[in-house]
Amino acid sequence: MPVLAAAPRSLREEMSATLSLAWPLILSNLASSAISTTDVLMLGWLGPKPLAASALVVNLYNLLLLTGVGLSVAISPMIASAIGRRVEAVRESRRSFRMGLWLVTLYAVPATLVLSFAEAIFLLLGQDPELSRMAGDYNAIVMWALWPTLLGFACRNLLTAVGRAWVPLAVGVSGVALNALLNYGLIFGNFGLPRMAIEGAAVATLVTYSAMLLLQALAVLRLPRLRLMHLFGHWWRADWPRLRELFRLGVPIGLTWAFEVGVFSAAIYLMGLIDTVSVAAHVIALQIAALAFMVPLGLSQAATVRVGYGHGAGDPLWVARAGRVAIGSALAFAFASAGVMWLFPRELASLFLDTSRPESAAVLALAVQFLLIAAVFQLADGAQVIGAGILRGLHDTRVPMLFAALGYWGIGIGAGAALAFWTPLAGRGIWIGLALGLTVVAVLMLWRWSRRERLGLVPSPDQSSTQTGVPTAVTA
Repeated sequence: MPVLAAAPRSLREEMSATLSLAWPLILSNLASSAISTTDVLMLGWLGPKPLAASALVVNLYNLLLLTGVGLSVAISPMIASAIGRRVEAVRESRRSFRMGLWLVTLYAVPATLVLSFAEAIFLLLGQDPELSRMAGDYNAIVMWALWPTLLGFACRNLLTAVGRAWVPLAVGVSGVALNALLNYGLIFGNFGLPRMAIEGAAVATLVTYSAMLLLQALAVLRLPRLRLMHLFGHWWRADWPRLRELFRLGVPIGLTWAFEVGVFSAAIYLMGLIDTVSVAAHVIALQIAALAFMVPLGLSQAATVRVGYGHGAGDPLWVARAGRVAIGSALAFAFASAGVMWLFPRELASLFLDTSRPESAAVLALAVQFLLIAAVFQLADGAQVIGAGILRGLHDTRVPMLFAALGYWGIGIGAGAALAFWTPLAGRGIWIGLALGLTVVAVLMLWRWSRRERLGLVPSPDQSSTQTGVPTAVTA
């Protein structure tokens, strides 16, 4: 099963290989984001309160979900490095995947337990009682989607690492269509389905992600060459050394994602202390920024694999080329997306509101202001996620985790809260703080990447593998 050709002989070859891997990942990310965007769009048509209530849950849910996804991400660089080394690649890939499933399952149990107390958590954080009650009704259903979603991401990371990124893309597109149909039916009572309002969106999410897990698992089981790898073989058998290795690599990744997602979750709770209009406007602006973020995120995921190949092969030139291509591509897109947000903020925000409702006018005006700030930090956001991805390909996760903690929480949320409540900026101050935090993290990540050889993260040139440039294949 060929998954890796010869090492790139030029930046052009690396660019081609990276983009070939990245584009289905980007589209998969956009599809995943489109699922949540569909929820936001249709709940926004119900009014600001249902939108704000779902946002409270989604932010807590996403914090726990993406922490678990971060754990599963460790599967990708470990399999990529095994493929780059070419020594027992199939066996090593199977071990990493099996224990990755174990790891996310062990995490899902306590995470789901935390979600079961969501309404109490919102009240403790000073959120509006009515919004908290509505959020609790939504959460009682959507919390059960956590485990199947995490298992689905584990399958996705495996498929990406072995060069089958088109599978998550196909599954993601199917998920968008299914979620949209279920939302339209269950939220508003169309297609002969009951009108469940906000709870209908939760049911749609649960069904959609369970179906996506099933499709990706079937792909792992049935695709001809993947079938020969027996990736689900002996899934009940513990491999404690490999589990510990995944835990060592995955926990910092998970915590890094938790710090990043958590700062945006904290931001929405700070918005809740201001007013409901600020919450709804924040949700809209964040959703648009999140859609734009899917492109550098996909490039980051591809870069993790490409850098991982070079790292496994012991080729510092390959590593350097993969990083250079990823950074340049992400920054180019970030400039473009920032321009769109700056030029068309009102048009973008209007997509998420029924502008005929009188209460929507204030939300729209504030969302436009937030988007103008979001345009500014697109560059920083793209740079930091690429920096984290290329360092992840070198199995460097602990120090980037510390960078994230400092930037997102020490600077981002600290400056944001100060500007929001100690100046007239209010919600705008929170977004300015987020931009500052992202900028600091981006600078630190790229600085560490620039010093990778001095820090011993990659082999020195005289230690390069003599095998670099030899076609590589994984065979069962």
